[in-house]
Amino acid sequence: MLLGILALASCGRPAEPSEKAPTAPPKLVAAGAAAGAAAGDAAGDASPAETVEAPPVRRLWAPRLDTETEFLAYSKEIGGERFAKFVIDLHSDAIYYFDVDVYKVHKDFIFQELYKKPRTKAATKVFDRNYGPHKTDFLMCYLIHHLNQDVWTFAFWDGDLATAEHVRHAYRRMKATFYNGDQVKFRPDSNYQEGVARKLSDVPVVFNDQLYQAATYQAFNKGTAVGTLRVIPPDVPESELTFDPDEIVVIHAPLSDITPVAGIVSETFSTPLSHVSLRAKGWGIPNIGLKEATTRLAALVGKQVYFEARDADYVVRAASDAEIAAAEARASPARHIALPVADLSVTELAPLDRMRAGDVVAYGTKASALGEIVAARLPGFDVPPGFGVPFAYYDAHLQASGLDKQIAAFLAAPPRDAATRKQRLQALRKAITEAPASDELRARVAEALDALTRHDPAVGVFVRSSTNAEDLAEFSGAGLYDTLPNVKGSDAVVAAIKQVWASLWNFAAYENRQRSGIDHARAHAAVLVQVGVDGTAAGVIVTAHPTDPTDERNYTINAKSGLGIRVVDGKRVPESLLVSWYNHGIRVLSRSAEDTKLVFDETGGVHEVSNPDAGKPVLSNRMAILLADTAKQLTHVFKRSKLDIEWVFAGDRLYIVQSRPYVTE
Repeated sequence: MLLGILALASCGRPAEPSEKAPTAPPKLVAAGAAAGAAAGDAAGDASPAETVEAPPVRRLWAPRLDTETEFLAYSKEIGGERFAKFVIDLHSDAIYYFDVDVYKVHKDFIFQELYKKPRTKAATKVFDRNYGPHKTDFLMCYLIHHLNQDVWTFAFWDGDLATAEHVRHAYRRMKATFYNGDQVKFRPDSNYQEGVARKLSDVPVVFNDQLYQAATYQAFNKGTAVGTLRVIPPDVPESELTFDPDEIVVIHAPLSDITPVAGIVSETFSTPLSHVSLRAKGWGIPNIGLKEATTRLAALVGKQVYFEARDADYVVRAASDAEIAAAEARASPARHIALPVADLSVTELAPLDRMRAGDVVAYGTKASALGEIVAARLPGFDVPPGFGVPFAYYDAHLQASGLDKQIAAFLAAPPRDAATRKQRLQALRKAITEAPASDELRARVAEALDALTRHDPAVGVFVRSSTNAEDLAEFSGAGLYDTLPNVKGSDAVVAAIKQVWASLWNFAAYENRQRSGIDHARAHAAVLVQVGVDGTAAGVIVTAHPTDPTDERNYTINAKSGLGIRVVDGKRVPESLLVSWYNHGIRVLSRSAEDTKLVFDETGGVHEVSNPDAGKPVLSNRMAILLADTAKQLTHVFKRSKLDIEWVFAGDRLYIVQSRPYVTE
């Protein structure tokens, strides 16, 4: 299970190694029992004639785990995985299964219980050799029961350069000392380790992709909800769907878009960084993948249910009257998120290199944030050049066509029925795109586009939303508004600008703003026109661990070959990596096995072609580390630890095309 593997990744972030052969630690009495005995002695509770049975001796490590009870005693469950850790002394061949509730990482155990000396900088430097291919003293491994799949694996830290012989050695010792050793397989966690695994013919191997595909359950966002269970038929087009906020919906495949609901169950697994998953986090609702959910939950369709998403399992059952009443009582009043006030006096189509964060009032969030990045002049990456079309032109377009009055009338009395609201908004968008653009806008766009593409008049541009109602600290707006790729020619760019303006009134955009208490009348649409990068790889990086909010060292990357348009739609599993900016460890969570990819079309737009690299790594180690280091730099630029960053690689050259706050609640 992907999230289980993600959770485990945060539990052992080593930077551990050794100097001499250890000596065995003494047996230790459990602290609670010892304290209780001491308290009893001090109080004089036991008379001389009484025989007090001593508590069982409890060691902080064991040389074998011969029963399930012993494994449970030394292990811990996180994210649907039950894991233990062990150390093998390469001098004596002794194996130590240590208590992971006492020692969080291998290094802590070794220094305190085996070396019995302080972790000085010099000692740690020597110890860290044990993560290289020429180990001096120890093998350090994890032993995991993947509960959902009922699969057992052992693994090294993802940055460990263990050789094939090291893997064989660890497997032999574990198998000889663990009660279920015959069922355990080696699980490689990095590009390097996958290469090692392919050389092994005498050790059973399972890859993370195989574990992910074998899972029947995955929690993308934990939580509880009460609502009406509704199954969405797979043959209904997304464009025809509407949802009610009190529904818990069962969908056959991840949707590219969804309006607010109470909970989400998908029969096909998505990714934690898809737009739908990010919205579920922002709404604070349970969101899971569950194979055969339609069959499993058929008896509850149309009923009020209690839904709970947990790490390793879920609950969906009929809700009690008390639970329904409690859910209604907990319903919080609408949030009220203030938008940056639009400055309609600015009419210049300014280039990105002349924008800063404060220009959000004229050019919107996306453009102003990129301007701030450009101004920082950081090494290692570029921002594609572009220009902003300020709010003033959107406002003037509405007034010239009388659509400002139509919007005001809609907002004064929006239809109560969701389907009718959707139809009215569709008609409004059509009117915005069909209304003629002003001669002033056409002239200024032609001038700015000529300056932007002078080096290559045939280059296409991305026409992207940059509203004041997205990329905010409390409202992400991910995927709510339109982006048009590889637009060519001034007339096509003007048409695309009108479509992006119209997308301010997308049904999902309106419904999401409404849920967040945003005043629609204050929402304005600016547009970013940016040189298109014909990417060889693209995706997102989030400067957060998707299952461990306390982990600030590991960043999550989703990547696909070609253009990144489909990375966040959630319909296909991308390459997923967990990368540490702290020690540059890279953990492979899943591979993208898509047999097609999107590329620029010579006439404009994009088209699909076969992907000759399906199943191969999308990102090299160097590219993944560059992404993590760049993302870390951007957290300093924006003085925010959690960011959602879109990126593109053209060969080895990195481009950053968006940075916004990572909103999780």
